[in-house]
Amino acid sequence: MLLPTTVVGSYSVPEWLERLKTDFYQRRISAQHLQEIHDVAIKAALKDQELAGLDIVSDGELRRDNDIDYLLARIPGVDIPHRAKTDYYDYYEAQVTRPLPEPGTIAPGLAADFAFTRAHTAKPVKFSFTGPFSLSRRIRDLAYADPADLVRALARWLNGQAAELADAGAELLQIDEPFLAGYPEAVELAVEAVNTVTAGVRVTWALHVCYGNRYARPLWEGHYDFLFPAVLSARVDQLVLEFARKGPDDLRLFSQYPWNRGVGLGVIDVKSADVEGPDLVASRIRRALEFVPADQLTINPDCGLRHLPGDVARAKLRALVAGTNQVRQELGPT
Repeated sequence: MLLPTTVVGSYSVPEWLERLKTDFYQRRISAQHLQEIHDVAIKAALKDQELAGLDIVSDGELRRDNDIDYLLARIPGVDIPHRAKTDYYDYYEAQVTRPLPEPGTIAPGLAADFAFTRAHTAKPVKFSFTGPFSLSRRIRDLAYADPADLVRALARWLNGQAAELADAGAELLQIDEPFLAGYPEAVELAVEAVNTVTAGVRVTWALHVCYGNRYARPLWEGHYDFLFPAVLSARVDQLVLEFARKGPDDLRLFSQYPWNRGVGLGVIDVKSADVEGPDLVASRIRRALEFVPADQLTINPDCGLRHLPGDVARAKLRALVAGTNQVRQELGPT
C-alpha cells in the first residue's frame, strides 16, 4: 500500500486506567485484575485505531507504566529494590551490581503481549520496545567499568526477545530510543547496539528517535544532524522521526545522505491538543515527497499518543488518515 498509516507505539491512556494502575501499586487490586483491565483497554485501543482507518495498528503499550519499567522489571540481573510506586508512571530506581547474565529462556511476556494483540485484530501489527541505550540511562550501573558494556548486554537480551517475537509471528518490530537525542555523542554506540538487537531476526525493523515525550513535553531540542552519518550503518528498514512539531527542516538530511530506505514521517504533533486538519497533514506529506519517494514513506504521529485525551487522539488519527488519502488520490493508482 502506498503511504501506509500507523502509530508510533503508545496510545492514549484513559484516566480510569491510570487510576487502576496506581491502585495496583497501592495493593488495592490484584495483578490478575490488572491483567484483565489491560486486556479490555488494549481491545478498545485497537478498535479506535481500526475505526480511524489506520493500516497498521499497535497494542498502545497499555500494559506498560512508562517506556522503561516494563522491560527492566523482566531483565534478569537488573535489581529493583523497591517496586511500590506512589504513581504508576514513576520510574523505578533500578541498578545492576554485577554483569547481566547472558540471555536465557526467561521470557518477559513480550511474545505473549504480541500474540494477544495479533488475536484481536485483522490489521498488520507494529510491536515496539525501548532500545538498549535508553534503557541503560535509567539504570544505576555498579557493575561495568565501561558503561557501554551495559548497553551491549541489554542489546543481547533484547535480541533474544526479538527472536521470540518473530517466532510468535511478529513481522514489524520497532526499537525506540527516546533518550538518544540527549546524548548525541553516543550515537555510534547506540547504532552498534541496535545492530545487536536486530541481528539474525528476519522481520521488518524500524528505529524511532524523538526528542522525548514525558508528560507531553520534549526533553531536548535540536536537529537530527547528530544521527548522520552513523545511522546509515544501522541494520533497520525504516527510520521513524518527528517532523510535525519540529518542522520540515531536517528532511534535507535525506538529500544529503544516501538513506534510501523507509522513513516514518511524523505529521501529527502529539505535544499539542490542537487537532490538525487533513489539509495540514496533506501539506506535510507533500513537503516530505520532495525529499523521500512515496514508496519509502510511512505516515505516523511524531511520537506516542499516551498523553493526549482519547477524543483528541482519535480526532488526530482521523485527520492523519484523511490527509494521507488526499495525497494518495493526487498520486493516482499504484
